[in-house]
Amino acid sequence: MPKGPIRRGQLVAPFGVGSMIVIRDGTSLIAAGLDHWYEREDGNTSGPGDPNDFRIEEWRLERQLRVDHFRLPPDFREPHRGESVPNALLTVPFLRFPQWHLCSSCNLLDRRPLSERGRIICPECERVRKKRSAMSQVRFVAMCERGHLQDFPWMEWVHHSAAPSCNGPIRLAATGGASLAGERVSCDGCGRTRTLGMIMEATHEGDRGSSFLSENLADGGARFLCQGKTPWLGLEDGNACENPLRGSLRSATNLYFAHVKSAIYLPRGTDAAPSELILRLESPPLSSLIKLMAGAGGQLDPKDLRAQQTLLLHGFTDEQISAGLRIVTSGTGVPAPEPETADDTQGEFAVRREEYNALQTERDEPDLKIQFRAASAYDDPIPDVFARVMLVHRLRETRVFTGFTRTFSETDQTLDDRKALLWRQVPQGRDTWLPAYVVYGEGIFIEFEGERLREWEGRDGVARRVTGLVDRFARLQQDRRLAERSITPRFMLLHTFAHLLMNQLTFECGYSSAALRERLYVSTDVEHPMAGVLIYTAAGDAEGTMGGLVRMGKPGYLDPVVLRAIEEARWCSADPVCMELGAKGQGPDSCNLAACHNCALVPETACEEFNRFLDRALLVGDVDDSSIAFFS
Repeated sequence: MPKGPIRRGQLVAPFGVGSMIVIRDGTSLIAAGLDHWYEREDGNTSGPGDPNDFRIEEWRLERQLRVDHFRLPPDFREPHRGESVPNALLTVPFLRFPQWHLCSSCNLLDRRPLSERGRIICPECERVRKKRSAMSQVRFVAMCERGHLQDFPWMEWVHHSAAPSCNGPIRLAATGGASLAGERVSCDGCGRTRTLGMIMEATHEGDRGSSFLSENLADGGARFLCQGKTPWLGLEDGNACENPLRGSLRSATNLYFAHVKSAIYLPRGTDAAPSELILRLESPPLSSLIKLMAGAGGQLDPKDLRAQQTLLLHGFTDEQISAGLRIVTSGTGVPAPEPETADDTQGEFAVRREEYNALQTERDEPDLKIQFRAASAYDDPIPDVFARVMLVHRLRETRVFTGFTRTFSETDQTLDDRKALLWRQVPQGRDTWLPAYVVYGEGIFIEFEGERLREWEGRDGVARRVTGLVDRFARLQQDRRLAERSITPRFMLLHTFAHLLMNQLTFECGYSSAALRERLYVSTDVEHPMAGVLIYTAAGDAEGTMGGLVRMGKPGYLDPVVLRAIEEARWCSADPVCMELGAKGQGPDSCNLAACHNCALVPETACEEFNRFLDRALLVGDVDDSSIAFFS
């Protein structure tokens, strides 16, 4: 198999299990399942190995995702001069996909196995023309909304039958034209031909029950449904799937949506157990030893831990270790499966609530350092609209790959459904894990002033402004059978403000448009409301970032940035179209109002909502109603 480098972080997103990538020699590959991620390609398991090299812990995400632990993607370590290197020569397996190849000389289509290696030579050109013509992989594949993926059904399509009797050679040729109707597949055996016109179309907009490919492949009206194939698991056969099959380009953006859950590390230290001790107990090798002892039903004794890891526990008393063990074991273990929604919204809300409470207070921990700035220390408009600004000098974020979807970024698949697509044999109990990556960085946490926010939410024009968008999203939820969620004016206000601030920061301090991320903390709960935005940047290096973003959050820097961001939002280069026509819906799924690429959209890696639920009119008003502006 051709080889190529890939970043470890990219194996979490966007090139996780089931995704497709083209390496430098032009070969298209699909990332294999997790079953063989930590094995040598040659199958040789001799030599020292240490699985703790890849094991990481994040107790809040373990609880939410119901796994025992997380693992870093393997890195490639090559020993030199006979030295012994733990976990040496580990590679991440990829398989060749699509399996169908096309000859540019004779237009022959030829199918090869997933494990095919090296350069593919056209057998017909070599046999008949005595010419070695290289074959390239076809551009088309087929997928369904349950995450299945397969080669385009070339034989079935050209013969108009789900079970064709003819096995003659087939060819794919371009006949001219810019549409798919200009691509024609033909069979040498029976002479039948057919174009690829409309193979990517849904029969009805928003109707999940039909597609042109499924309804029109076979003669006689018989539907051709997805075959449930999972080539990334090394399987060429599939299980029956009742979903329609859609054609797609292998490079299409809707072919793969990685689902990533993340959490900011929150220290659990107390007076009885220092944060430094808790951090050591939560990290390998101590965390592995603690879970092993707890799983065996043994008594966790500080003396037993000291006997195994004396240096790591040096300087801490037995009383401190006992207190630390009680804290750490309170969040360990794999919770029993519970009924869940597609997005596991309750677990996600609990994670955000804990972070929101932690970000409101000053801290000085190794992996979470927060400094308070009163809103009164800033110039207008900050004192009137914000309750406080917290400068996050250092944070640690764990990003976990939880699965993927195809066709749509959101479906009705549950967390367990998505996890099942990652394995040929799904592990159980203490062997359950997911790929994860740890990044360090800094940020600015802004909390909105509650009383002003509630007064703004109570205005009649604000509710009318978002009613159409809420209704459209409700229909979308029904069509795709998505989990119930509430889209409120508060959420849209904070989300749009985060985008405008990120865009302005890219101009003010030189961050790239993809370097900044948002993290939203929103709740309209009367007893425990949330209204906060964390704008942060995180890099893969253990030292984190250089402090530039924190400096932009200080008095004298943040206030003019916010002011200019609001002023820029008053006029978009696409106005009046963006502001006036956008009120009827625009952007992904028509779930934006006055927001487009010229004013409020950011790279999708920086946004938590795929650039949906945005409206700058809620911040600055529109031409018909200025009373809806939060920033007057």
